[in-house]
Amino acid sequence: MSKPQETAVYTHGHHASVLRSHTWRTAANSAAYLLDVLKPHMRILDIGCGPGTITADLAERVPDGHVTGVDRAPGVLERAREEIAGRGLRNVDLAVADVHALDFPDDTFCVVHAHQVLQHVGDPVQALREMLRVTRPGGFVAVRDADYAAMTWYPAEPGLDEWLELYRRVARANGGEPDAGRRLKAWALAAGIREVTATSSTWTYATEEERAWWSGLWADRTVASSYAGLAVEGGHATADGLRAAADAWQRWGRAEDGWFAVLHGEVLGRKAR
Repeated sequence: MSKPQETAVYTHGHHASVLRSHTWRTAANSAAYLLDVLKPHMRILDIGCGPGTITADLAERVPDGHVTGVDRAPGVLERAREEIAGRGLRNVDLAVADVHALDFPDDTFCVVHAHQVLQHVGDPVQALREMLRVTRPGGFVAVRDADYAAMTWYPAEPGLDEWLELYRRVARANGGEPDAGRRLKAWALAAGIREVTATSSTWTYATEEERAWWSGLWADRTVASSYAGLAVEGGHATADGLRAAADAWQRWGRAEDGWFAVLHGEVLGRKAR
């Protein structure tokens, strides 16, 4: 088993504004590209499970199988346990793990899944090698990540242009790659995954309720989450600059004709038999 690599700093952290986004995620809105290959008996590893909403959805889709959810942050696993218990699921276990060096034997899982993980790790190719290692022959490696440079919105808001440039700079200074979506296929091939299906999908926020939710959580995240501290401590922004970015998010959210789209890259790779 490979030794752990230095993992990138998790830029977002687990502030309430971040968890508002993470708990909104479901298998339907965040892993649709994977669902058709799931079978009731499958054993699944969900990497970077966070508060466990996708983990629980996957467990409901494999009632005769089992899902293991792992995350590097022990605290957020408490939220996942609440999610699992609240749904009465008995085919889930949770553990702390580093995707660079997974503490599982070779050929253990039918599916190894990671959503919005590879953009935050220090060595995404090594992470994919580990995911492939613990996948059974004939099984699937499934990854989905946003691509920040491909985010787009209307109406034009210069403050959001500045926010995006700042976010990408901070994420890269922390060792991550915010434009991961477009790189997933290349990373998968470099990791030795040969049977690769690459797709894309979007989240879109356009209704008044969606705009208020999306702009509000990003306004809060910009000034109050771990990202805010890292941006200031790293010399990338001032507190006043972050407040200006948060104000830009709020202005966009109030626009009646506002529209925001987040592009995601997706890879479904199959391990050779």
